[in-house]
Amino acid sequence: METLLIYHSMMIGRVKSDFHRYLYDEIDWNDHLIGIVGPRGVGKTTLVLQHIKERLNRNTALYVTAEDLYFANHTMLSLAKELTDRGFTHLIIDEIHKYPEWSRELKLISDYHSELYVIFTGSSILDIRKGANDLSRRAVMYAMQGLSFREYLKMFHNIDVPVYSVEQIASHQADTGMVENPLPLFRQYLRTGYYPFSRERSFDRRLRGVITQTLEVDIPFFARMNASTGYKLKRLLTIISESAPFKPNFTKIATLLDVSRNVIADYVLMLEEAGMAMQLRDGTGGLRGLGKVEKVYLDNPNIIYNLSPTTAEIGNVRETFFLNQMRVRNNVVFSGIADFQIGDFTFEVGGRRKGQQQIEQASHGFIVKDDIEQPMLNIIPLWHFGLNY
Repeated sequence: METLLIYHSMMIGRVKSDFHRYLYDEIDWNDHLIGIVGPRGVGKTTLVLQHIKERLNRNTALYVTAEDLYFANHTMLSLAKELTDRGFTHLIIDEIHKYPEWSRELKLISDYHSELYVIFTGSSILDIRKGANDLSRRAVMYAMQGLSFREYLKMFHNIDVPVYSVEQIASHQADTGMVENPLPLFRQYLRTGYYPFSRERSFDRRLRGVITQTLEVDIPFFARMNASTGYKLKRLLTIISESAPFKPNFTKIATLLDVSRNVIADYVLMLEEAGMAMQLRDGTGGLRGLGKVEKVYLDNPNIIYNLSPTTAEIGNVRETFFLNQMRVRNNVVFSGIADFQIGDFTFEVGGRRKGQQQIEQASHGFIVKDDIEQPMLNIIPLWHFGLNY
């Protein structure tokens, strides 16, 4: 226990408070059981450490990681009991999916020590959601993704731009005058700005490590797959990265990977849940996730450039950015006449020379252009859509 307290103090001492992720003020920290899930490397650990440092009594809160050797000989339930006996009020558990039977023990903690507030995080969305089904009546779950372009401007360049809704962006209400010469910053963001560790000199190597760990450890562990699965997932991710974008032909891909067609559909869904890919569906049923898959993208432009640093297709990068940024606040679906549909708005994404042909039949159609700084009529700069969260 004393070792855990020392580690807790060390981690709190290291965390900085000069920047907060978008989710920080959206979480209702008064709930007794909170789960924060998201891909590796998006800043979940920093988020909970900031909460402890800024809003909790450090003497009655404990941060632990489920990977700690302490849990080789102790259970989370026994730790919770010791904490309540000592008068602690909060237990924060990082990387909880690394702990066997974590969802069962969280339920027991919730039942036996209801006075203890518990916050848990997990990098593998797949395994977390699998266990979270058992906690649906107890835990309040939050999903977290990487930096928006707006957050990137604040975190790395101290440029503070407000959040704008899609309606405000479409009606040219985004006041971006404080962003001088935005296009070079936008280019940098597309290559290396999505993850909070973007400024590290070893960014490319670390991101490749995130990809490898997700494909070779997280997904196979969750799905109880053998070691060769990681290799097939890598090949599938490469296929997606080299497309502009990848239009699902699961039969063809299954032949290339020597697996069944249904397995490919499962693989793509796993990549999506783990934060490596996105699937753009049609609007069938009107609810997110129910429609037919029309296109498959990598999760964010940083992954595209990491996997294909010299051959990344710019059209793919543009569409990937738009979908990645707008999905947080909006239900983005496939448009039958253009690239994307958000409510009544139709968006066609392209470069400076993109014409109006695709949206001529749209009642509220917009051309989203890269390589421009300011909006005009129904033309909106691509980078403005990075200000949505």
